[in-house]
Amino acid sequence: MNGRPHIRQASPLPSDLVARYRDWRATRYEEKRGRYAQLASEGQRPHAMVISCCDSRVTLPEMFGADPGEFFVHRNIASIVPPHDPGAQRHCTSAAVEYAVSVLQVPHVLVIGHSGCGGVQGCHDMCAGLAPALEAEGSMVGRWLDVLRPVYARTIDVDPALRLGAMERAGVLISLENLLSYRFVQAPVAAGRLRLHGLWTDIASGVLEEYDATSGTFVPL
Repeated sequence: MNGRPHIRQASPLPSDLVARYRDWRATRYEEKRGRYAQLASEGQRPHAMVISCCDSRVTLPEMFGADPGEFFVHRNIASIVPPHDPGAQRHCTSAAVEYAVSVLQVPHVLVIGHSGCGGVQGCHDMCAGLAPALEAEGSMVGRWLDVLRPVYARTIDVDPALRLGAMERAGVLISLENLLSYRFVQAPVAAGRLRLHGLWTDIASGVLEEYDATSGTFVPL
């Protein structure tokens, strides 16, 4: 093993995933073989960065019929962009944004929230005192969701039946605000080389809403 640890817990892929891979390799990959070869030799030049939720139901590139290489995608719980914090121990999302903006020089960054977001629900419950497990100091999910705490206060007067949806959209705006706390984002935005976009999608209907800075509201596309 060349000095590497023998990880006995690693298991073979389930047979259904192996079958799906082989089907993809024989069909869709073959259809785009030339495109994959081009990407491998020339590198990536994505049209935009997408920051979306880990939720398996959210597939923004698919909504736009994206081909391989068109979107630089970063997923995390609740589509959160944390504020600039050079003292933090880990910088997964921040590093992805820096790479997309500074190295790949994408012209657009899209942040997308969605209906039924479990992360936003968790933030709501934590702020309402209904999720002690998330409040615990050792909860990594809870400490991540701390970034969204301001949306609870911002939506305090919203009808309870509509509040989670309002929090989901407000969370997108928090992430846009936090993007602008990074100098490597501020400069290209000010120069007009980078544009930030806030989106929210309803999973059941497929409706995609875009934040309109003029009206200060999300409007259907």
